[in-house]
Amino acid sequence: MTDHPRRVTRALLSVSDKTGLIEFAKALAAHDVELVSTGGTAKAIAAAGLKVKDVSDLTGFPEMMDGRVKTLHPKVHGGLLAIRDNAEHASAMKTHGIAPIDLLVVNLYPFEATVDKGAGFEDCIENIDIGGPAMIRAAAKNHDDVAVVVEADDYKAVLDELAANNGSTTLKLRRRLAAKAYARTAAYDAAISNWFNRQLEIDAPDFRAFGGRLIQSLRYGENPHQTAAFYATPDKRPGVSTARQLQGKELSYNNINDTDAAYECIGEFDAKRTAACVIVKHANPCGVAEGANLVEAYRRALACDSTSAFGGIIAMNRPLDADTAREITKIFTEVIIAPDASEEAISIIGGKKNLRLLLAGSLPDPRAPGLTAKTVAGGLLVQSRDNAVVDDMTFKVVTKRAPTEAEMRDLKFAFRVAKHVKSNTIIYAKDLATVGIGAGQMSRVDSARIAARKAQDAANELKLAEPLTKGSVVASDAFFPFADGMLACIEAGATAVVQPGGSMRDDEVIKAADEHGIAMVFTGTRHFRH
Repeated sequence: MTDHPRRVTRALLSVSDKTGLIEFAKALAAHDVELVSTGGTAKAIAAAGLKVKDVSDLTGFPEMMDGRVKTLHPKVHGGLLAIRDNAEHASAMKTHGIAPIDLLVVNLYPFEATVDKGAGFEDCIENIDIGGPAMIRAAAKNHDDVAVVVEADDYKAVLDELAANNGSTTLKLRRRLAAKAYARTAAYDAAISNWFNRQLEIDAPDFRAFGGRLIQSLRYGENPHQTAAFYATPDKRPGVSTARQLQGKELSYNNINDTDAAYECIGEFDAKRTAACVIVKHANPCGVAEGANLVEAYRRALACDSTSAFGGIIAMNRPLDADTAREITKIFTEVIIAPDASEEAISIIGGKKNLRLLLAGSLPDPRAPGLTAKTVAGGLLVQSRDNAVVDDMTFKVVTKRAPTEAEMRDLKFAFRVAKHVKSNTIIYAKDLATVGIGAGQMSRVDSARIAARKAQDAANELKLAEPLTKGSVVASDAFFPFADGMLACIEAGATAVVQPGGSMRDDEVIKAADEHGIAMVFTGTRHFRH
């Protein structure tokens, strides 16, 4: 690929975000570039004392229909699409008085921001840009001759090339800008189409598009031989994508994935009701607890599995305080995420230079609708977010013995946690803290036994006479297909069980529970998490 320089003699600027506009326009003018513009952009450039031609003077037509029609004209698109080295194109330009446009600068109507602020249907419709995407795609298609800029971040790259190449851009830059331009219009159209689907309550549209803005390029993916990057979508859900990182190393792919898992889980715990802590390792909670304050919740969560917690992710549902910060720094932790933090806590965490501290501002709403997507070979699996919440469920007692008040409290806690653990899931809980977690096993019996074994290990470390599964309750994310899984939980010491129900052998499982004097409730809601 040769440099294929193209001198910029005329630029068309039409931007809703005017960040850096005047400085850029002044620099273009210094390179003797003729400035053509529209509406508010033209007024801003003129107000800065720069000579600018209104697009209506270029086309011979005024803006009309409330600005809906202003750049959709042959003298605009001809100037963008004409191949400069094509004699027929050059002749058509001369015949019809079409002047070349060598640089297009457009950022689109703020549709995503308009939706984000909760605007009404008609207001959102009016913020769908038509002329902007049309011009962007035209300029990007003709990148051999035209440079297209879709955000202010690229102003410097263009000016650097003009300075280095006697007022010209190179083909390398124009191709890079063209690729970015198509990605921008694709993400824009994705936001619009997904908004329309939500408005019309269409769950499975004929075409589904997703788009995002780069947050950061990552050193690698799950493993060092994989490339990766992190993108923000229009969904402004509080979490790792919206949080401020106050300190520590750059987040890795696995850090981001695990931190998201931790913060989604902590979102289940209303900060007005209780302090809560979630510790995550490899996308699974390894300890979750409520407490009178954060430091108590953290200590109780850590006690569930302090071995797995080493090098883990910690999420809090309240602002991080100094006492909790001191306690956390006693062991190696990768990331802490919380809605906020006190200045003293920030200072304490600052003593651990590699510990990342993220402040998300608020908690994610567990009831909020949304989409999740997963790639499979040749396709995408798209589903609505699991926004079923324990507080909205009816717990149906199916055994002769009903749970005690304390058992019911712990059953709700355990099922709240089970939603965020990989299937097959078994959660032992006692006094609003996990005491054993079995995750991601092919057999539910294995999950029950692994969780019990971890509880025994924790008891040994804490020098307890018996594991805390004795007298605990247990939650299963899906039904017990046979009684054996529940019997393994009873053997570990569980006195009450919560599960969705719905197995062909529910009667067999209920009978076994009654024979052992166990209380069991059905939720009717399954929480598979693959």
